[in-house]
Amino acid sequence: MGRTVGTYRQVLEEIIAEFDKFSRALRRRDREAFQAMMGRARTHSSAAGYNIRATPTESLIVSILLEHEKDIEELKARK
Repeated sequence: MGRTVGTYRQVLEEIIAEFDKFSRALRRRDREAFQAMMGRARTHSSAAGYNIRATPTESLIVSILLEHEKDIEELKARK
């Protein structure tokens, strides 16, 4: 019997693919930053898969925000 609902990782890749035209329209530096940001969302795909109450887009955003928060804390620690 097959699955009727895709995994979070599958849905995440679909969301990222929906931004393909947006990404291609960016300048090279911005496109590289955008791709890195999407990679950060992939980092937490396992944890996001457990959050069934949130929409996939919310989980994507929270994953990116979490990585940004870690960067901020690291920069603060360097002072």
